[in-house]
Amino acid sequence: MNPLIYLAKQAVETFIGKGKIIPLPAHLPKEFLERRAGTFVTIEKNNDLRSCIGTYLPTKENIAQEIISNAIAAATEDYRFGPIQKEELPELSYTVYILNEPELVKDIKELDPKKIGIIIRTVPISSTTDVVFNGHFVPKSALLLPDLEGIDTVENQISIACQKGGIDPMREKTIIYKFTVEKYDE
Repeated sequence: MNPLIYLAKQAVETFIGKGKIIPLPAHLPKEFLERRAGTFVTIEKNNDLRSCIGTYLPTKENIAQEIISNAIAAATEDYRFGPIQKEELPELSYTVYILNEPELVKDIKELDPKKIGIIIRTVPISSTTDVVFNGHFVPKSALLLPDLEGIDTVENQISIACQKGGIDPMREKTIIYKFTVEKYDE
């Protein structure tokens, strides 16, 4: 099993089973202890989405801590699903995404829903639109990871992201950011 998948699985099982956060394992590749990045953890049960939570920019000291935090959040805080129960643990599978830093999309021709994820936001309260991660409050936003089942066109990807974020693209001005991921699954 991939060490990042094992890390997410151990974080969830230890937190759900014992109410404890696991310490950083020493066996992880050095890169995941030194590098910072946003991560997403997707949990499936019987090939159906059970939960998915993450961060598009790093909030922790390293990728390993980011994965532990997001795995626990996915298991306990995804508002679309109830918290994972102890009896579900043997039926779960995990996918971990490491996100590369988002970049402003200047033309939708840059997008490819199979390879590129998007963040769509309503225009920030500021005089410029070239900086989105600058601390300004953004009322609506949504993120879609790349290569999601059933999302085959850029138009479909943008439409679903808008729906997810409660954004009306006909009435609200938006900014789109793109990102790539490193995907690890079982």
